[in-house]
Parts: sequence; structure tokens; C-alpha cells
Amino acid sequence: MIEANGNMKPIWIVDDDRSIRWVLEKALARENLPCRAFGAAQEVLAELDRGTPQVLVSDIRMPGESGIELLRAVKRKHPALPVIIMTAFSDLESAVAAFQGGAFEYLPKPFDVDRAVELIRRAVDESLRETHPDDVPADVPEILGQAPAMQEVFRAIGRLSQSNVTVLITGESGSGKEVVARALHKHSTRSSRPFIALNMAAIPRDLLESELFGHERGAFTGAQAMRRGRFEQAEGGTLFLDEIGDMPAELQTRLLRVLSDGFYYRVGGHEPIKADVRVIAATHQNLDERVRQGLFREDLYHRLNVIRLRLPPLRERREDIALLVRHFLAKSARELGVEPKRLSPEALKFISQLPLPGNVRQLENLCHWLTVLAPAQVVKVDDLPFEIRHEADQPAAPSAGPMASELRSGAAPAPSASAADWLAMLVGEVERRLRGGETEVMYALTREYEAAVIRTALRITHGRRIEAATRLGVGRNTITRKIQELGLED
Repeated sequence: MIEANGNMKPIWIVDDDRSIRWVLEKALARENLPCRAFGAAQEVLAELDRGTPQVLVSDIRMPGESGIELLRAVKRKHPALPVIIMTAFSDLESAVAAFQGGAFEYLPKPFDVDRAVELIRRAVDESLRETHPDDVPADVPEILGQAPAMQEVFRAIGRLSQSNVTVLITGESGSGKEVVARALHKHSTRSSRPFIALNMAAIPRDLLESELFGHERGAFTGAQAMRRGRFEQAEGGTLFLDEIGDMPAELQTRLLRVLSDGFYYRVGGHEPIKADVRVIAATHQNLDERVRQGLFREDLYHRLNVIRLRLPPLRERREDIALLVRHFLAKSARELGVEPKRLSPEALKFISQLPLPGNVRQLENLCHWLTVLAPAQVVKVDDLPFEIRHEADQPAAPSAGPMASELRSGAAPAPSASAADWLAMLVGEVERRLRGGETEVMYALTREYEAAVIRTALRITHGRRIEAATRLGVGRNTITRKIQELGLED
């Protein structure tokens, strides 16, 4: 938890009800959190010309301008400012629909004071991380490395630090492309502005356009409010487009237009919006080949491929594995509040010789598994997951994602593990993704979960689909359809 400090700005509370203001002021004072109270939205708007709060807490219904109008005005000027909306229970449904993509969170009235303070603290944490990017640990796992291949990456980040040029990062799944993109942003002149990430492979095709460019109210069924897209959220900062090779053809055309002209339109919109955004793209695919196959626009490829940065797979930097293992074990221990595990020399040598097709991400998952499930403080070879020990020399299938990679590689609970163990790991993975800014987490994890379960069932039944379907409790047609949808065909 980030504690309040002398550099922290006050929390602003806006409510025409004096008793609500008084209760929140007293509760925040007890927590040593500075605050200011306002009785109307107009007072806040006037004060915004002179300064900004750390967090804004506003009622939804007030005389004069409403909380909705205040939220919109604040977000236009300060899109990164967390805004908590207080709503009566009868207003909650309309508030959720109106504020999708806008408010940080909702605080239903009547509220529990402790719950309100906890929510405000979370918003403060988020705001301080955004305001002070250096507070985020710099030694993120994938950017650690002493291998010559990684030193080349570090040098490239340094050379690009004062440039706004578009960068294309290539590398296998799990090699740390997003972390390198974040490093490029952090060391650029845009570091004080937002870093926004969007994974093309994790968002359903029919939602991608709205996710990228936003939409106007009424643009399509279900668009009950205007929504800012990732381009708008990244204004002045960096937009990271991961798995760009999976971008649909129609969106490739729109992205090319933005990169060429510098303007875009929200879905259903008629007013052009100026884009002041640095684009960093990444892919594990061979874009040259996709261009030859007609699956990726050549003109867009050249627009993105101004500077290409290749991230080496872990098998090309095995001398970094010991360093990464120590880091990941320490990180998992901190997250779980336990003493860090250590690898015996034999276990470290064993892991260093593994194929690790899931790269750094797979290694991180394995270390998290060891922190949760290894029986002793010093991990021996016999303590490693069953599949790691007995299938280390088997070629791994292409990764479908971090959780699937974790399950395939053995970074999943052994048969004797309790449900609480693997559920704890799932919770940790969900939290990691949400804190990393991913969207459509449920969709992505469901696909990875289904892929891991079906792949395991097929392995146990030696590829017999009917038997696998029976043992999983699903129909034969269902498992056949899932195999096709998830790309599990041999």
C-alpha cells in the first residue's frame, strides 16, 4: 500500500449533503489522508483551473451540474484522474451504464465508511503510480539480463529514449515484448503521459474497433454512453498494440489512416480527433510472410516497421536464467507474504537446460508454482512439477497464453494439490493481468483454461477424442468444435 506523503495532493469530496462531507472528511483525517470538501460541481470546476486533486469523490445527483456532467468535464481535462462516483442504490444501474470506461469505481449509498476509505486508498494508489512512474520497480523480470542479446536490447532502448519514432518489437510469446514497450515509454519524453496497451488477440473481433477508437452514444446496440478508445486514453503518451499480426483487415486500414494523417473518428462519430500518440507494435508472427500471404497490409507494415527491435527467446540467453529465477522467487514471496524459496544447484542446472518454449513468462509461472507448492525452502529436482521432470525433453506445443503455458509446462498443481492451491494461482494470474491493464481477461483466461484442459485430456487418452469428451463430461461435438476454435488440431 502506498502511504500518504507530503507530495500527495488532497482528495476532493463533492456532495451537497453536508453530513456526507463531514463523515468522509473525518474518516480520511483519521487515515492521515488530506482532503477538501465542496458542496457543488461548479465549485470544483472553478477550482480545477488552479489545481487538481489526487482523487475526486463526487455524488451523482446534486443541484446545478450533476456528477455525470462533472465527470465528463474532469475527464476531458484530466483523463488519468481517478473519479469515484457516489450513487444511491436506485441510481446504480443507470450510473454503471453512463460511466462505463469513465469512473474509477462506484460507491453505493448508504456506504460503509471503512469500505469507502479502502476504495479511496485504492484510487490514491493508482493515481500515485500514474503520477510517479519511477515508483514502479524498474527491475521487471523480462528486462533483466546480462546476456549479449539482452544488452543489445538495452542499448536500443537507450538510443530510442529521445525519439518518438514508431517501433515494431518482434519475439516469441512470453519473451517480454510488453515490458520492453513499457521501458521504451518510461525512458521517452512521453513518460509522464499514459502508457496504454491493447492485445489484438485477446479482444473479440466485433469489439476491437470500438476498443481502439471509442464510440459515440447510440453508435450500435448497447452503446448507452460515449466511450473513449485506447487512442484517446493514450493521448500524449504511448499506445502499445500487442499481437498486431492478428489485427483484422478492416482495422488495418483505419490504423494506417491514423498513422498517415494523424486523425481518427470514434465509431458512429463525425468529428475528427487529432492523435498525439506514439505507437509501439509487437508480434510473435512473421509479418513479412503474412504480407506475402495477403493477410497484412504491406503499406501498414512499412509504417510500423520504422525501427525493428528483436527480443531474444530465453534459449538464446540461458545465462540469464539464474538471475531471473532469483528475481521471480523473490517477487512471488513478496506477493504471498512468505520467505523466498531457493533452488539447489542441481535444480537450477536442471531448469537451465529445459526448452522453456513459453520463455520468461513460463519461467515466472514455474517460480510462482514453486513458491506455492514446493514443500521445502530449498527446492530440489524432485520438488519440481511432475511434467517438468518427466517430459523435459518433449517438444512443447506453441503457447496459447501464460496460463496455458503454465499448465502445459508443469507450472500447475500436481495431482495431490488442493483446490485452494490452484485457485490461489488463478487468483494471482487474474490480479497480475488486471494490474497490467489487460482487458477481456475473462475471455482470454477461459480460452487458455479450455485449451489446457482439453490438451491434457487428449494426452491422457492418447488422442482419443470420444474418450476425452466422456471423461471431461462434454459431448463429442463439443470437444471437436472446441479443438477447432482453440487451434488444437494436430
